[in-house]
Amino acid sequence: MIVKQLFSLSAVTCLFFIQIQAQHSSEGFRNAKLPLTTRINNLLHQLTIEEKISLLGFRSQPVERLNIPAYNWWNEALHGVARAGKATVFPQAIGMAATFNNQLMQEVANAISTEARAKYNLAIQQGRHLQYMGLTFWSPNINIFRDPRWGRGQETYGEDPFLTANMGTAFIQGLQGNDPHYLKTSACAKHFAVHSGPENGRHTFNAIVDEKDLRETYLYAFKKLVDAGVESVMCAYNRVNDEPCCTGNTLLQKILRKEWKFKGHVVTDCWALEDIWLRHKVLPNSVEVAAAAIKAGVNLDCSNMLQDDVMKAIDQKLLTTTEVDSALAGILRTQFKLGFYDDAALNPFSKYGADSVTNSYHTMLARKMAQQSMVLLKNARMPGQEKNILPLDKNKYGAYMVVGPNAASLDALMGNYHGVSDKAVNFTEGISAAVDAGTRVEYDQGCDYTDTTHFGGIWAAGNADITIAVIGLTPVYEGEEGDAFLAQGGGDRTNINLPASHIAFIKALRKGMQKPIVAVITAGSAVDVSSIEPYVDAIIYAWYPGEQGGNALADILFGNVTPSGKLPVTFYNSFGDLPGYANYAMKGRTYRYFDGKVQYPFGFGLSYTSFTDEWLKQPTDIIAENDSISFGVKIKNTGRYDGDEVVQVYIEYPAVDRMPLKELKAFKRVTVQKGKEGVLNFSIAASELKKWDLQQRQWKLYPGDYFLCIGKNANEMILRKQFTVK
Repeated sequence: MIVKQLFSLSAVTCLFFIQIQAQHSSEGFRNAKLPLTTRINNLLHQLTIEEKISLLGFRSQPVERLNIPAYNWWNEALHGVARAGKATVFPQAIGMAATFNNQLMQEVANAISTEARAKYNLAIQQGRHLQYMGLTFWSPNINIFRDPRWGRGQETYGEDPFLTANMGTAFIQGLQGNDPHYLKTSACAKHFAVHSGPENGRHTFNAIVDEKDLRETYLYAFKKLVDAGVESVMCAYNRVNDEPCCTGNTLLQKILRKEWKFKGHVVTDCWALEDIWLRHKVLPNSVEVAAAAIKAGVNLDCSNMLQDDVMKAIDQKLLTTTEVDSALAGILRTQFKLGFYDDAALNPFSKYGADSVTNSYHTMLARKMAQQSMVLLKNARMPGQEKNILPLDKNKYGAYMVVGPNAASLDALMGNYHGVSDKAVNFTEGISAAVDAGTRVEYDQGCDYTDTTHFGGIWAAGNADITIAVIGLTPVYEGEEGDAFLAQGGGDRTNINLPASHIAFIKALRKGMQKPIVAVITAGSAVDVSSIEPYVDAIIYAWYPGEQGGNALADILFGNVTPSGKLPVTFYNSFGDLPGYANYAMKGRTYRYFDGKVQYPFGFGLSYTSFTDEWLKQPTDIIAENDSISFGVKIKNTGRYDGDEVVQVYIEYPAVDRMPLKELKAFKRVTVQKGKEGVLNFSIAASELKKWDLQQRQWKLYPGDYFLCIGKNANEMILRKQFTVK
């Protein structure tokens, strides 16, 4: 027995020393059996200070003596793998938000990460370490689309914090996957924080916002994504209350790291550190900025400043090597979680190949997402007809005229930050493919973006049974500074109008012609629809619908799919109804705080069918802060078509200063066949009703009478029930 015990003790001791040896061996960081922290420390101990610094920029340098290749951290996946060649192009982010469909969003993001892994594998096999072909994606953009002038609003999930948080969470879960050992890809919540224009001043702008608006509006979605495990957060170009986002302690240290316990890495927006001393002029030189960024918690620099200046900061006693180790550890952790230092056989994503890119399943998803994103704004009844103009009866119309500057436009499909698809179907092609060879379809560009007097296709439209006119914007007229090179506001929009030439063209089509006209509008934001509304019989808002936009439009036009998209932004009558663009206070902005008349409210969207709602279970009072509001709704399809309904749940608050007018706090999409019923059950945590108390500087559940409302949109409530927070 004693011999056996001694042998057992000897074996344990041997194993212990083997593990210690592995931890300190030159290849210990490649041992997947060791704890993650051990592997990170092993690699840190082997790297020289010069090598460590060389890894802190987005163009991470190779360490050849350790067989570590170069890596480019800059990759984009806003609505598909972007700027990396062939990839499925899904609808622009604002269009995906219009689906109000978390599950579909996660499915789409899962497809995006599958394509990303496949493209990465194929590139690495050829020894290519290229920008945009990696696994660390700087998506999604979860800034609040507070003002329709912002050109980059198309990249967001709209104006509502709750919708943004839900769609953003679904997106990062699809990107990062659910493998217990490996990240599928790394997602990034950007731009942290209070960042939504003006675009042409983003490198100098100082966003002034009090803590109530900061917490309730601008940080809400970021907190939710941090809680959901987002791997990365990108700090923004601007300052917030005088502090640069990429060196300020309030955002990066106090809130993100200490309060929220964020464990991932922080990356700067590209060349944001340069802005801090050259344009914000907060610090005197690049060396002090580099030191301040590391101390504030930046791990990775989307420029070369850290690589150039961190050693100088160490020499000047502004930084310690321990602080550099801490910064580098954050990005090494992400690389380890992606499997960069493991045998490929251990990684379930290493076998993805060319058949995982732009396959039929992903094409189907792109089409489905585009179908659900399009919003029906108008559907009039033609004189003498019992039914509305849409859906179109193929037996009734034998000759179609498809016109407009965006009818055959690739730009109008793609949005910004997009990939390249060999399966893109424009609107003209989609309509043509949807009808038989015995049906006549003609196409004419009709007008351009400037000429208000010379038009094409007018006579041909009069000779057809129906005209489909595709007008609106493309990403060269709204978007990011530099990319939207025809935008008058440096990427932003200076007015809410449709192009004057498009309005004149629609009027010319209508003049003297009583045949139906369907208008399709492409854009990434709200536009003044009233300028064309009287002259057309139906209006479909298509956003930038991705590669399958043409097929999705045809599916809706001909009734294969009932439209179900809902607006994730308010369509105002004028920019003049809003506070100044540079004003970041939420008063008078979005449906939560704007009480004036609008063209179309948040959540608006018509259908070919009709629904009725009734309570199954009504909400009850809240006694304690850990309670939940549970309720149920029955939805009946009372119309002529099968369809999806998006049930929107809003909360109206007690009469306390600066409470929102109303606020979305739950939503669900349900498919209901005509004549059938669907049942939805909801539960809203009482903590979701808390608001920031400026005096106590903490969240507070205010007592009083609340109303829970089931709405068709933010301005049209179907059911309304009072409950009390005691």
